[in-house]
Amino acid sequence: MRLRNIPGAKDAILECDWVIDEPERFKGKWDEVFGVRRPLFLEVGMGKGRFLMDMARLHPERNFVGIEMYDSVLLRALQKREEVEDAGEDFSNLVFIRVDARLLPEIFEKDEVDGIYLNFSDPWPKARHAKRRLTSREFLARYEKVLKKDGAVEFKTDNRDLFEFSLEEVKDSNWNLEVCTFDLHHDEKLVEGNVMTEYEEKFSSKGNPICKMIIKQK
Repeated sequence: MRLRNIPGAKDAILECDWVIDEPERFKGKWDEVFGVRRPLFLEVGMGKGRFLMDMARLHPERNFVGIEMYDSVLLRALQKREEVEDAGEDFSNLVFIRVDARLLPEIFEKDEVDGIYLNFSDPWPKARHAKRRLTSREFLARYEKVLKKDGAVEFKTDNRDLFEFSLEEVKDSNWNLEVCTFDLHHDEKLVEGNVMTEYEEKFSSKGNPICKMIIKQK
């Protein structure tokens, strides 16, 4: 279910230093945002931000950008980050942008991104909405425009139909399937070092198998 709109969410987001306004200004120069050159990783549809904060904590040698299009969801991530930073942590390698992911090629330069994470994306179950799925061939083409040649897209979901759709889209596109599992948490090799999202923890605790694939450009 979508979070209900939070009054004042848009104003709170605009006033937050962790959210980059007019991100297209930094196309080709995202190092300037962080003040240091590091590999750049994106999470598209970051939800409440737990995954990215965990990744930023585990990988201080990387820069991370969380992408979310809904004000109310982004605000939840900001509130969560505020709680963590008030407790003494600092995420100088993590920023957020509030934008529709269809605009990625307008925000990041070709070969500027080292990796992309897609976690429990909206399945858009109606056939007429297939192009909105973040693993559709339309979105895969957008990732090609910003991702380095050896960069990977990592996708996790508990939605079997969406996963099988995604596999077909990869098969018919300019991507190679590097890794594929229909039950991540029972794959001893792949689950090692796996960083869980809030949804993943919730779904897997109910016994739902988690699917994962990693793809790279041909």
